[in-house]
Amino acid sequence: MIVILDFGSQYTQLIARRVREAHVYCEIHPYALPIERLRGLAPKGLILSGGPASVYQADAPLADPRILDLDIPILGICYGMGVLAQHAGGRVARAERREYGPADVTVSDDADLFAGFHVGARTSVWMSHGDRIERLPAGWLVLGSSDNSPVAACCDHARRRFGIQFHPEVSHTSRGRQILENFAFRVCHATADWTMESFVERETQRIRARVGSAGVVCGLSGGVDSTVTAALVHRALGDQLTCIFVDNGVLRRDEANRVMGFLRDAFHFRIRAVDASGRFLKRLVGVLDPEQKRRIIGATFIEIFEEQAQRLQRVEFLAQGTLYPDVIESVSFKGPSATIKSHHNVGGLPERMRLALIEPLRELFKDEVRELGTVLGIPPTIIGRHPFPGPGLAIRIVGEVTAERVAIVQAADAIIEEEIR
Repeated sequence: MIVILDFGSQYTQLIARRVREAHVYCEIHPYALPIERLRGLAPKGLILSGGPASVYQADAPLADPRILDLDIPILGICYGMGVLAQHAGGRVARAERREYGPADVTVSDDADLFAGFHVGARTSVWMSHGDRIERLPAGWLVLGSSDNSPVAACCDHARRRFGIQFHPEVSHTSRGRQILENFAFRVCHATADWTMESFVERETQRIRARVGSAGVVCGLSGGVDSTVTAALVHRALGDQLTCIFVDNGVLRRDEANRVMGFLRDAFHFRIRAVDASGRFLKRLVGVLDPEQKRRIIGATFIEIFEEQAQRLQRVEFLAQGTLYPDVIESVSFKGPSATIKSHHNVGGLPERMRLALIEPLRELFKDEVRELGTVLGIPPTIIGRHPFPGPGLAIRIVGEVTAERVAIVQAADAIIEEEIR
């Protein structure tokens, strides 16, 4: 595993995705992660993300100094390079000219991070910074430079500390993927064993061990996340899983029949279909505000879901399609006290439901969920579906939701679906 400490960069999730695309498992944590937690994770290496601050500011976000002294490889990207350099005794200051956009870096050392490059070669990168290193720490070497950044990349080979001013995770850095892979494999000696096949094997065992002989309920929407969640839990537990599909009256045209037919025929799920369209539309009468529509639809869905779950015997768990970005965005880089974004499926359940959560996709990004779905045998017509809002077509209707308006929007949505296919 490689751990990424987030200092507030807009690209942090992209770093994680690039590492995982190399089949190396990684996790994102706030920069203030306690050292005891980090030691418990036992990472092969550490990546410090970029961020909007400057390391020389009085209130700059800085990791625990003991973490920066651990005997593991560390790569600092942009702001993260400044964190490493300043901690080791270097000097970081405001650059004479801010840099945002493409630049050419000349490689001066082709070991480790730039293995496969050639000394003197120029490589195209993406810069986004207003600071630069004015004095390297003792024992550090320059690995690459650009016209505006004399220290575009640097390292302390002995202590396995590396810094790069540019962003290797973005596509604009032509060989950025190679740089990150060099860090993962040549420097950290990580193993490329993060695959969806291995994930299925591990997660099914975990689900079986946790659930035992109890029942599990899962709300199906026909979307990618809930379908993959149900398929994975079904792979682990079979008929211990019962799915509930609620037709809220504002789904795509003929959605209920398509979803029920496919999931029953292809996966033999136990599914309870509930046509609650009348209840939903009645509660939406006279409602104009989109956010109020969301709240009404969400509350009504939970109400109906609870009614159905209570009719089932020995159900102790709820399977839910929480994804990794939901988790990350619900805990900001400053920690739990400063949440970036709240999510309806992060943070537990209403106490009255008395169900324990199973979130088998909690470690995965959306593209990994689609890959997992393919491994589980879900066809491309489902895996590649165009995203659909949770509140359905209600929020695409300007003004009051009526059966006539729903029919019009359903017809328009069907045309768009047909064209984009």
